[in-house]
Amino acid sequence: MTIGERLLKLRREKNISQEELANELDVSRQTISKWETDQSQPDFDKIIPLCEYFGITSDELLTGNSNIKEAKQENVKSNFARNVAIAVMMYIFAVLAIILFAAQFDLPIVGLSIFLALSAMATGLLVYNGIYYSRESEEKCSTKKDTLCKQVIGIVDTLFVTIYLIVSFATMAWHITWIIFLILGVVDEIIKLLFNLKEVEKEENND
Repeated sequence: MTIGERLLKLRREKNISQEELANELDVSRQTISKWETDQSQPDFDKIIPLCEYFGITSDELLTGNSNIKEAKQENVKSNFARNVAIAVMMYIFAVLAIILFAAQFDLPIVGLSIFLALSAMATGLLVYNGIYYSRESEEKCSTKKDTLCKQVIGIVDTLFVTIYLIVSFATMAWHITWIIFLILGVVDEIIKLLFNLKEVEKEENND
């Protein structure tokens, strides 16, 4: 991948137009277009501003070496999956506690206490997981110009957390309602995809 292709990819990931990027770097839109089509390359004094704006290193921009960034993304995904798995296991143990203490030992109060304690810990883990993941999602579309994407994701995340708590407390089905957070992850990705498609369509119309 050339420097121009990397710049094009980074700009589309940020959901900004060539003109918006040009304004940030104090150059013309035609200059950005030439960079992205490899007709010319950024001057040395523009390398650092470009890297700071996109949140990458000069090595990533010039060589495409993004192992650190990719490792961070993989770590986020791994932690998200691990926390969900732990929460699910806690819900399962919570249900088993009620069955065991109520049916085997005739101690329903003890079983209910364990159920509520484990459910509370699992819920806290999922809420933290959802908040942290939503912040990572917002960072992917966080620019000075692009605030709408962040606002939409923030509203959707708040709505899903509210729905999760209401449904969970109303049904006490904590061992099932955690699925709402999986749906939230999918919805966040769809929102970002829609913004990307809108930006691509905008660029095609401008061209």
